[in-house]
Amino acid sequence: MSNVQHHHQTDLAPGDEEHTSVAQRVLGYFVGLGLAILFTIISFSIAGTNLVWQPSIPVAIIVLAIAQMGIHLVFFLHITTGPDNTNNVMALGFGLLIVVLVVGGSLWIMANLNRNMMPMDQLMQMQR
Repeated sequence: MSNVQHHHQTDLAPGDEEHTSVAQRVLGYFVGLGLAILFTIISFSIAGTNLVWQPSIPVAIIVLAIAQMGIHLVFFLHITTGPDNTNNVMALGFGLLIVVLVVGGSLWIMANLNRNMMPMDQLMQMQR
């Protein structure tokens, strides 16, 4: 039984560190910080170099941004898929849904705004 408990304590996700020592938790924060800094440096180097195929730069930056959000969620906000974090994961999913709806709706409105507006010369005639 002791071997099972010991294996469970060492086999934890970075966010599931409730029962670990302070030194291990601080180490987890430093690992997260190091990964976040590394992904930031990679993003800036991709954006500022000619070595990467130019049309792929926005895709690479988006992928690195999503990876960095994952790092922040796991290492700093401790959101994991463990049984104790079900509400956190559901709240995160709901928040992401709201953000997607707001951003998508805003983009849709802005894309259709120009088509639905009155031409400027007709607008100027109405003001006279």
